[in-house]
Amino acid sequence: MARLAFDSAKPVPAPAPPRISPVWVLGASVIGISVAGPLTRLSSADPLTIAIGRIAFSLIAIAIMLGITGEWRQFRKLLGIEWVLAIGAGVVLALHFWSWNASIHLTTIAASTTLVTSLQPGFVAILSIIVVREIPSRQQMLGLAIATVGAISITLPDFVSGAATEATRNPLLGNMLSIGAAAAAATYMVVGRRLRSRLGAWSYVALVYSAALVTLLVIAAIAGIHVAPQPSRDVWIFVALAIGPMLLGHTGMNWALEHLPAYVVNLTMLGEPVGATLLAIVLPGIHEVPKWSTLAGGAIILTGFLVTVWNRKDITRQAETP
Repeated sequence: MARLAFDSAKPVPAPAPPRISPVWVLGASVIGISVAGPLTRLSSADPLTIAIGRIAFSLIAIAIMLGITGEWRQFRKLLGIEWVLAIGAGVVLALHFWSWNASIHLTTIAASTTLVTSLQPGFVAILSIIVVREIPSRQQMLGLAIATVGAISITLPDFVSGAATEATRNPLLGNMLSIGAAAAAATYMVVGRRLRSRLGAWSYVALVYSAALVTLLVIAAIAGIHVAPQPSRDVWIFVALAIGPMLLGHTGMNWALEHLPAYVVNLTMLGEPVGATLLAIVLPGIHEVPKWSTLAGGAIILTGFLVTVWNRKDITRQAETP
């Protein structure tokens, strides 16, 4: 009888050395995901429609890459449970996009992106211990704890007041949706760490993004959300979201999952709030200056990130452990 993909007796197998340094790929991924928040805020479409649009356009490029690389042949070797896991990861990813897109329109871009990205590493670290037996060191756990404190300092003022501002409609609900989006993304990331040992980057994202798209379409149909047609301005925003956050950002991180622990890959997302906040300040139509609590929390989160990744030899050793 075939073993389940999440067999606790078997950690993720060591991959072959990559041709491209995962550090460079993750750096490009940070740039890609940083534009997601501002672009989402600029769209007038429903949060579900935005998520559907970005995934649909990204799947066009992914289908082309599947044909060029021939990775579609890898689908034949998947076990039944691995199909279930891939589809489940897609469903969770769909919930992540929906809740995060909704949060962007309820709270500030800085708060939403910071909460989503800063809480994910902690969730991923816990799930990695349970699911794939990748245990962070004490130093890394300390860094994750510091980052979590930073996230709390960002959302605490909204929990206390719950008051809306000119830039937000319901910051408390928006922050809660951001936390839910972080938990969903963490689950998707840990499943990816396991399945990427069996699938190439393009074949993996093809399965997961397709499942996410179907899930979002079903939710939109049940909710009676208008998906198409959309104004040309929003369509171009969807295309930009597909190219930057999806293909360069998420797909780049999914590629890196083959070579690095999930919580290390996920930590790179802490760079997103910095880029997203700067863009929100300068972009016409947004001009959103973050609150002092967001800036202070961001500084604490950055400290936690530096503590976590300071010992690069430790991370490399964990990535290479068979």
